[in-house]
Amino acid sequence: MTDAAPAPAPRVEISDRGFEVSVPVAIVGGGAAGLVAALTLRGAGVEALVLERDAVPRGSTALSAGLIPAPGTRWQAEAGVEDDAPRFVADILKKAHDEPDPALAARMAETVGPTLEWLADAHGLPFSLVDNFAYPGHSALRMHGLPSRSGEELIDRLARAAEAAGVEILAGAQVDTLFAGPDGTVRGIGFARPDGGREEVGCDALILACNGYGGNPAKVAALIPSLRDALYFGHPGNMGEALDWGEALGAATRHLGGHQGHGSVAHPEGVLITWATVMEGGFQVDLTGARFSDESAGYSEQAAKVLAQPDGLAWTIFDDRIAGIARQFEDFRRAEAMGAIRGGEDVAALAAAIRVPEARLRETLDTVEAAKRGAAPDPFGRDLRGAPALAAPYRAVRVTGALFHTQGGLVVDGEARVLRASGEAFGNLYAAGGAACGVSGAGAEGYLSGNGLLSAVALGRVAGLAAAKGAA
Repeated sequence: MTDAAPAPAPRVEISDRGFEVSVPVAIVGGGAAGLVAALTLRGAGVEALVLERDAVPRGSTALSAGLIPAPGTRWQAEAGVEDDAPRFVADILKKAHDEPDPALAARMAETVGPTLEWLADAHGLPFSLVDNFAYPGHSALRMHGLPSRSGEELIDRLARAAEAAGVEILAGAQVDTLFAGPDGTVRGIGFARPDGGREEVGCDALILACNGYGGNPAKVAALIPSLRDALYFGHPGNMGEALDWGEALGAATRHLGGHQGHGSVAHPEGVLITWATVMEGGFQVDLTGARFSDESAGYSEQAAKVLAQPDGLAWTIFDDRIAGIARQFEDFRRAEAMGAIRGGEDVAALAAAIRVPEARLRETLDTVEAAKRGAAPDPFGRDLRGAPALAAPYRAVRVTGALFHTQGGLVVDGEARVLRASGEAFGNLYAAGGAACGVSGAGAEGYLSGNGLLSAVALGRVAGLAAAKGAA
């Protein structure tokens, strides 16, 4: 990742002024949320301008695993998986202890499946179902991804689809000013160019599809103190502008401490390691070879648990069978090529390879395998019964915890319209992806796998449809 260039502080200017150049809909952010919204608008015959701060669309989407949870899809049906939106909503609310808005969760769950099928049919994105392992908190196999199982492929294909559809993407545009009338109606935006020049564009509607505030150390320290010193694995441009603009206009915010962490980023290589290494029967140990948690609770809350260990590091222990499953992910293959995955033909060899006491590692492995057989309860409460036994040769990867992106943000309704603190909707301001309050609740433990891209894809589609209707 490259460091973001310093940007002007975001601000709101109250003015009824006009603009020499105007567009029906402006979209701030060229990640998955912004591009899905733009493709939706173009499909409805409405012109949209996407303003992206980077030289090419990347954002947090490119840094993700590119997996989108969706219920009731044709890919699930082909695999014999029974699933529907109410079941998905129940999983979302259970994971987040009923903190999210159930109506918004239902809107996302009902929208995301048809959106993936539309992206496949209208724009050629070849989605398929991840059908060989389950993600924590999901009661059905519902993760969908592209062939490489990477966020880089997802954003690249969305960008190519947008280009083919005639979406205008203005790269190198750092939006820093939002112009609004005295009543809060958005009038336009101002942005800086890489050469230091400035431009302004009027708009009839604005979709905030920029991400949250994970790249803003001051906001992270104030709102997520447990991760103030964590590795940040998101886009450095996620500075929280949407929050600043919304709050300046009197918008409601919610669950600002909500976030996605991850307890499995290879260290020091900085590569995301799929949680299949854990969910398929693997486990994590500290630098002495001892376990320290129930790893199956979720990879998001595991970030803080890993960071609480000596040196903020842990080893994920698995075997060749699990490595075979993990190789469907481009990131894992990259980690192998970088030498991040260690191995041993037996426990003694693995302990030597990762420099932990053999006796402690052997004791830990024996305890895990006893829990799998049902011979003894897991000391951390993890239900390991029926999980496949690990078999030599063994594998391990050294990992740390990281902050990926924030999940709280501007409160939106079922049409992705930003709500005022009074509960009324702004007439022409929408939010999607990390700019909006998602469905993960107030902390890390409420994050259900895929909630970030769920909010990006589903709310991007909803915002695009609503803005198109307003422009008709």
